Amino acid sequence: MPRFVQVRTLRTPGAFREHLRALEVALPFDDVVHPSGPLARPLDTPAGRAPNRFAILPMEGWDGTADGRPSDLVRRRWKRFGASGAGLVWGGEAVAVRADGRANPRQLVVSDELGELRALLPPTAVAGLQLTHSGRWSRPAGAPRPRVAYRNPWLDARVGADDGAVVTDAELDDLVAAFVDAAAVAQRAGFDFVDVKHCHGYLLHELLSAHDRPGRYGGSLVQRMRFLERVVTGIRASAPGLAVGVRLSAFDVAPFRDGAPETETYPYAFGGDGTGTGIDLVEPIAFVERAAALGVQLVCVTAGSPYTCPHVQRPAYFPPSDGYAPPRDPLVDVARMVDATARLKASNPGVVIVGSGYSYLQEWLPHVAQAAVAVGAVDAVGLGRLALSYPDLPADVLAGRPLDRARLCRTFSDCTTAPRNGLVSGCYPLDPFYKAMPERRVLAQVKRS
Repeated sequence: MPRFVQVRTLRTPGAFREHLRALEVALPFDDVVHPSGPLARPLDTPAGRAPNRFAILPMEGWDGTADGRPSDLVRRRWKRFGASGAGLVWGGEAVAVRADGRANPRQLVVSDELGELRALLPPTAVAGLQLTHSGRWSRPAGAPRPRVAYRNPWLDARVGADDGAVVTDAELDDLVAAFVDAAAVAQRAGFDFVDVKHCHGYLLHELLSAHDRPGRYGGSLVQRMRFLERVVTGIRASAPGLAVGVRLSAFDVAPFRDGAPETETYPYAFGGDGTGTGIDLVEPIAFVERAAALGVQLVCVTAGSPYTCPHVQRPAYFPPSDGYAPPRDPLVDVARMVDATARLKASNPGVVIVGSGYSYLQEWLPHVAQAAVAVGAVDAVGLGRLALSYPDLPADVLAGRPLDRARLCRTFSDCTTAPRNGLVSGCYPLDPFYKAMPERRVLAQVKRS
């Protein structure tokens, strides 16, 4: 196990600040959280007015039906999101635009039945649907079926990608149409916006680093953003009035193995500096600027890929079964994501920016969130894993109630380990519903092995 200080042991604001100083890490931080303060302020977005500055982030579900429809487990999760008190629900779920683009056999696929999920959210919440194609990480029937933007010598072997896995320009043209059709379905289902997913190593994120790809979708940044441009143009025509957002991995790093980067030079990282570990936000800032010019004024910032560098975007004390111990105190990676988000916001002040990476802060999440919103480093603070164990944290914060420490996500990573081993997704350690499931015993055996 790592030998880092666990956040739960930092019991006072002073202790948290002192730990940050020892790490030489800077995070915005308020000693006192005010229920009627910055987090309670409404947020005007292109998709409507959100009543506060909390957001529920999209996560990849592993518990839909075999044909990609919502199940009772999916509906339970969305009902909890609806009762969270968050003013913005950014996607709630990663939904594949086509069955062959699913990352697992139980991921949702776009259908008119998604309207029942929107109905589980309050009408006052601004709600979006995340649209995705998993690309390199597609596993629609369980086994890898990669579709890649280009050949990558460090990643191809992981999924068995060969020359035939490279998606052609004509196939991308067809996929544009699939995204546009999916957006029209989302609008009919009552969603206020769609997220055209450009993060976590999936196909559209990989296109952003396709510098050497020939044809219409590779080369310059303008051409690497051609897919997004064509999708936005199509949505304007087929779903007028529907807002468009992008969840963006603002930087990436080399793939990690056993807690260390596999290479000291890595040219495939969008937002990377070529070293494999450093970042360079010149292109990500330009991406947000160009996206805004195309009409995309909603951006949710994340980083990296959970398949290759999970510590970057999902800082955790306890790694998942197929992961590695954190290479440094996870607060360092929280701070790096918060800082990158602030830099994107400062460079594009007219764009609504939602932040990620806050769950690891645990007791101190509201303190950092309030300070970040107050100084304009971010417009809304997103909750991912924590929304599985403690979805109503926003409601408690906004009502001035003490946090329920017993439900705070402690980053045990069971919500990742379970689906990576074919089990349904959920918080097995802290949610009594999942604690009582027979899958929990199977998960315990997986972890022991």
